[in-house]
Amino acid sequence: MFSVELEDLVSLEHPLVRLSRQIPWEQFDKEFDPLYCQNFGRPAIATRLMVGLHYLKHTFNLSDEDTVARWVENPYWQYFCGMKYFEHKVPIDPSSMTRWRKKVGEAGAEQMLAATVEAGLKQGVIKPKSFNRVIVDTTVQEKAVCYPTDSRLYHAMREKLTAMAAEHGVPLRQSYERLSRNALLMASRYSHARQMNRARKEIKKLKNYLGRVARDIERKIQGDTEKQEAFAEALAMARRLLEQQRKSKNKLYSIHAPEVECISKGKSHKKYEFGVKVGIVTTSKESFVIGVKALPGNPYDAHTLARSVESAEKITGKKLIGDILVDRGYRGHDYEGPATVHVVGMKKKEKPWRWRWKRRRAAIEPIIGHMKNDGQLGRNQLAGTEGDKINPILCGAGQNIRKLLREILFARLCRSLHCLILAFGRITTPLAKPLTPRCFMFLAA
Repeated sequence: MFSVELEDLVSLEHPLVRLSRQIPWEQFDKEFDPLYCQNFGRPAIATRLMVGLHYLKHTFNLSDEDTVARWVENPYWQYFCGMKYFEHKVPIDPSSMTRWRKKVGEAGAEQMLAATVEAGLKQGVIKPKSFNRVIVDTTVQEKAVCYPTDSRLYHAMREKLTAMAAEHGVPLRQSYERLSRNALLMASRYSHARQMNRARKEIKKLKNYLGRVARDIERKIQGDTEKQEAFAEALAMARRLLEQQRKSKNKLYSIHAPEVECISKGKSHKKYEFGVKVGIVTTSKESFVIGVKALPGNPYDAHTLARSVESAEKITGKKLIGDILVDRGYRGHDYEGPATVHVVGMKKKEKPWRWRWKRRRAAIEPIIGHMKNDGQLGRNQLAGTEGDKINPILCGAGQNIRKLLREILFARLCRSLHCLILAFGRITTPLAKPLTPRCFMFLAA
């Protein structure tokens, strides 16, 4: 009886309120309904609430816990997520967002990105003809792991094995907890002082401690099928870590995230990045994200073009038949579709008009920067290979929503300026069309 309706509390001209009318929320119910059991368990959380929370999380670069906490404080966020009355309690436990992401998977994240593209079309931020000229590029989505060193990896792997041994009741001859911790500290100190011979001796100690613990566990669990199955993955990782050399293939770079790959992109300030390669497709004119695809295995850029274009066609629902702008890393690409691939930067004489729109290829670089700094593409916190697939797609959806919110706010400023100009008599007749950003700059001058 005494609840406050959000429509009486919020401004209906706020960008989030206006954007909530453009997103096809009913479509999510149809797409995600088969993922739930109708006759078992408690009622599911509203789909619009979960989708809205993930949109807000990746738009404002927040963790699951911070997103849920700020949702209680912000009536506009509650309105965006479909609430009718102002709520004073958290709607869900933050861990529910993790379980929901695992349930919908990569396909569900693509549906969320497709909804932002549809909202951009409704709002007029992008037009159907914008899909005729797109830009494709790759970047690295870094994983939230420490910089891998041999000393850290040996110490962490030994800690994991000793913890598992204690959990499963396997008595160890010696855990090397104190000795390993001291060797790790001294290896770090010697490396900092550039005393590399001493540092290598400490690293060798850490490797020996790991090998002794691993062999001790293998001896103790012989004949016990249940324990052998429990330790199989951890012991395989330990053997892989002990056997790898400087120039080995498929090296292990993280204990809690073994899927991490080492990728060299030729950057002077960061020679190596540890994560997974991601292909991104944007429109050339508006720089709107229309396709994102995780590319495990560290493939050559030219061998990823077909998969990136396929992702964009799946999300937009349209066949790309125009121009695709790429950099010189895509020479010898694997794309065989109807679109024309233009490798920008090749030394070849071009007509001025063609060179002008080819220069737009560089417009994707700041979009990638915004997705890394304003979103969560720069440091992926989601676990496993499934997290590597879902996170970049949701980062693309967050980037699109930030662009849509800016466009709504800018259009509101243009209307206000138009009203002021009419009030002062500088324009005697009303404009037939709303002011564009270029008109706004002209009138302001």
